[in-house]
Amino acid sequence: RSRHEGKKINYKDAIKGVRQAVAQKKKDEAAKLLTLAYEQIDKAAKKRVIHRNKAARLKSRLAKTVAKTA
Repeated sequence: RSRHEGKKINYKDAIKGVRQAVAQKKKDEAAKLLTLAYEQIDKAAKKRVIHRNKAARLKSRLAKTVAKTA
């Protein structure tokens, strides 16, 4: 369990960064952070920290929120 904590923290922090950028209406920054978040989510799924379907769901929802920002 403790081996996965680092990966878990990384992908959660990446998601928080994207959501904060969206909340501040910074679309360019959110788009940049989205690619970084994708990387962290994919790494977590590859190491089986999270299930691949959860990874896909997270990525989809993040993309939707970034697309909605004006």
